[in-house]
This record gives sequence, structure tokens and C-alpha cells, in this order.
Amino acid sequence: MAQAPLVLASASPARRRLLEQAGIPHRVQVSGVDEEAWRDPDPLQLVQALARAKAEAVGRELLLAAGERVGGVLGCDSLFVLAGAVYGKPRDAEEATSRWRRMAGSWGELHTGHCLLPAPEATPLLATVTTRVKFAQLSEAAIAAYVATGEPLSCAGGFALEGRGAPLVERIEGCFSNVIGLSLPLLRRWLAQSDSPEWPLT
Repeated sequence: MAQAPLVLASASPARRRLLEQAGIPHRVQVSGVDEEAWRDPDPLQLVQALARAKAEAVGRELLLAAGERVGGVLGCDSLFVLAGAVYGKPRDAEEATSRWRRMAGSWGELHTGHCLLPAPEATPLLATVTTRVKFAQLSEAAIAAYVATGEPLSCAGGFALEGRGAPLVERIEGCFSNVIGLSLPLLRRWLAQSDSPEWPLT
């Protein structure tokens, strides 16, 4: 019998690519959670709450569509923190440029909340993973050229480590894949401890 797929409660192409590259069977079902409606002064609490909200929203939808075999529901959400300020995706090129002027030569933190629902009645697994990122010193021309690619507008940190933003990162402390959208080492541990025989990852 084929493995039941993990359901990724996220529209992020980067998270889907990570699962594909890791060989984890999955499909995407977007939660519809309004992220802008959630507020919490603590970014670690906020990303975890949003990750749980996404996973539980999709979990409820799956319960209504009984009969489908799935290997669990995974919700994730990311925020970027620089010098104490919290950032999501830049609204436009002007905001991305302004942010990169502050990011260049500095350290920032990428926080990703994770929630895995192994089964409908199971206790959700929750964690927030933080990775520190050091950015290169950049000229105004280099910042303008990167923002002009449009890539920063689709990422919580205003950069894509798996894309054109990679040369702009000098150093990483922590989980590499977490910066892209989810921590694969964390997910591997969660799936390995699952009671479900669908995930024999040990």
C-alpha cells in the first residue's frame, strides 16, 4: 500500500519544494486562514499560533470530507525579526528596498512555527524553530538590482535563500531549511515518532 500523503496547509511553493526534495509524499490544501487578522507582540508565539490555526482549519475540512487517507496535516508560518522589529512579506518594492538597507551587513532571525496533526484525535505537535542569518554588505545598486527581480516580495524575510538571495547571505546559524519555510530535521523527528505506520522514517 502506498504511503498516505502529508497534507501541507500552506500555499508556499518553497515549502512544497522542500517536501519534494526530501521525498516526502504530500499534497497541498490551503487553509484560508487570514494571517493579517492575528496579532501577538511575541513573534515566536504568533508564528506558532498561525501554524496551528492553519493545520486545524485544514484538519476540520478533511474530517468533513471523510474517507481520504492522509499521513497528517502540517501547518507552518514564518516571520523575520531584525533589530527587534517584526516583518512579514514586504508590501511593495519601496518597502523591500528600505528593509534591505537595514538588513545589509546585519544579523536577523527567521522564526518558523510548525504544527503537525498526526491524526484527527491526536494531540498536535507544536514547535517554533529559529535560525539566525547574517547578510552581506550591499551597495544601493546591488539592493536595487535584487529588489527589481521581484523575489523579495514573496518571502517573509524579504529574501529567498533557495533563490537569487543566496549570494546575499554571509552566514547561517541553525537550521538551513527553516529559512526556506520549514525545518526538515524537525519534521523528520516528528514523523519518526508518529504511531502511524505510514511514516517509517527512523
